[in-house]
Amino acid sequence: MDKTRLELRDFTQYTYLSQLAYAPDGRHAAFVAQHAKEDNEGYLADLYVLDVASGAVRRLTSAGDCRSFIWESDRTILFASAREKKDKERIAKGEPLTILQRIAIDGGEAAEALRLPLKLTSMQRMEDGRLAVIAKTDLRMGEFHAMDEAQRKDAMARLEAEKDYKVLEEIPFWFNGKGFIDKTRTTLMLVTMDGQITRVSEETMNVEQVALDGSRVLYAGKVFTDKSPRTGVLRLYDTATGEDTVLVPDGQLRVGHIDFWQGEPVFFGSRMDRHGANQNPELYAVRGGEIVQLFARDEAPGSNVGSDCRLGGGKSILISGGALYYTLADHEDTKLLRLAPDGSAEVLADGWGSVDCFDVHDGHVLAVAMRGLRLQEIYALEGGEFARLTGFNEAIHEGKTLSEPLPLNIVSDGVDIDGFVMLPVGYDPQKRYPAILDIHGGPKTAFGHVFFHEMQVWANMGYFVFYCNPRGGDGRGDEFADIRGKYGTIDYDDLMRFTDAVLEAYPQIDQKRVGVTGGSYGGFMTNWIIGHTDRFAAAASQRSIANWISKGNTTDIGYSFNADQMLCDAWSDIEKLWFHSPLKYADRCVTPTLFIHSDEDYRCWMAEGLQMFTALKVHGCPARLCLFHGENHELSRSGRPDHRIRRLTEMTDWFDKYLG
Repeated sequence: MDKTRLELRDFTQYTYLSQLAYAPDGRHAAFVAQHAKEDNEGYLADLYVLDVASGAVRRLTSAGDCRSFIWESDRTILFASAREKKDKERIAKGEPLTILQRIAIDGGEAAEALRLPLKLTSMQRMEDGRLAVIAKTDLRMGEFHAMDEAQRKDAMARLEAEKDYKVLEEIPFWFNGKGFIDKTRTTLMLVTMDGQITRVSEETMNVEQVALDGSRVLYAGKVFTDKSPRTGVLRLYDTATGEDTVLVPDGQLRVGHIDFWQGEPVFFGSRMDRHGANQNPELYAVRGGEIVQLFARDEAPGSNVGSDCRLGGGKSILISGGALYYTLADHEDTKLLRLAPDGSAEVLADGWGSVDCFDVHDGHVLAVAMRGLRLQEIYALEGGEFARLTGFNEAIHEGKTLSEPLPLNIVSDGVDIDGFVMLPVGYDPQKRYPAILDIHGGPKTAFGHVFFHEMQVWANMGYFVFYCNPRGGDGRGDEFADIRGKYGTIDYDDLMRFTDAVLEAYPQIDQKRVGVTGGSYGGFMTNWIIGHTDRFAAAASQRSIANWISKGNTTDIGYSFNADQMLCDAWSDIEKLWFHSPLKYADRCVTPTLFIHSDEDYRCWMAEGLQMFTALKVHGCPARLCLFHGENHELSRSGRPDHRIRRLTEMTDWFDKYLG
């Protein structure tokens, strides 16, 4: 089969897999598959079922609105979907309403199973048939689910009357991907299948996680009335007795993944006392009212290497059969580990690629993964080997030309730095080529061997693409990841030394035609680079940080994360914040720079891009800004397909103009 070059728009032909889950009996597994709509204004998501024994895959839904589900029994599945126009209109107006549909895996249409006056964000099925749900609640609206019809009508009228106003009383007042969240909470409730609702968590608690064990419900989150804290609480609710016990009080630990292990409540937690907010967690158990550390491994369970070819989530940490399973970014790849109660670890999967979500039944593992240069597929994992079960993206793998990332590692200040170079498709060592340095976000994330669409597009257009994992990134332990108070210093050195090494190793790169790009932390570094060197001929700064002073008081996590990472705030050391702000050096910039930002990016608000853009214009540096309406910090990964096309077109045209 003759291959054709991968095109910018080809990501609209990819299938994205998520939410993989075994049926209770292990004979089937269900998952969600998403792909772009024909008009590229969104994504369609449908439910599929896999027969584990035969490997046969069948599609269960076709409405395009199933993004999560739970197994109700061995043969039936529940998922949320509003099928009637009037219900969709009510939800669009802000009414708390969730309609659960039931579908049998043996065939037939989905049928309405339960109608709830709640806006569910997640659900799990308890042994007694009830659902433990997390629902979004509005403290100003009150207990909507407990109101009679007249009260609900009045509540909706008040909501309509207030639609033109935002009154803020808490921080964070907005959150990336969620919009304004002031005076809202995520609440734990128990729901019977005939619609009876029992509230469990207190009014001011944001419930983030729930784990079940018989009649026991373990839940974690944050309790606050004014400012959301860095630490969390862990509670245990006994549905048989109604007793609600505080296991971990506020002010002690950041509470991560929670579960039951051999009957004990366990959780990943961090005291953030040595390396700040990014400090890797330890595993704790609660025994006899005491918090007991089980073990610490200086790693980030549930982490993964980065890609722009994922939609949706799924399990990355779970306990099954007396063992703890989790994914782990290790240098430039993802491992899947199984830990015994004594802390001894067995690597179930490693090698080039990622494990994006997985599930376990009786020791058997199914995973959504990207192996080698393949996009996502479902694999069975046995004896350390991946057996591919699906071929959703086989046409891309077989029909498109791709560039394999080639390792190129360096030593910077005595520290090993992992890096990669992608050759232009059709590479001729006798020719000269332009190149692009791509910088990951985070900073506590990692690049690796996995399929990355934007990089593959540029390689197919005749660019060298190179990238590395500078200090600050994931997969190397706390010491490597801790760059608090050092942003733009040692990490900048790593990136420049890596660039030097690439240019030395590949003299085919025209050093006068090298560009740089990155998003989030990578956007910060792009802004920093153009103020500290003129070696790059063009730059594309995405969802960036320009000014640590403004970012700290305008963004969702800025008031805590920024102070943690800078080791100061505007009142304790404003000069340090300004020193680490790329805006300080904007008057030095000569590199033509494109800025990409979104007006609902509340992680790195658009003020950051606007400030940097304006500063470059004031000082005569060529600049352009493309601002996307209705998008957030995830534009490059899960934004509307047409917006993602425009984003990558803007960047590619910019690089072609100055590097081509």
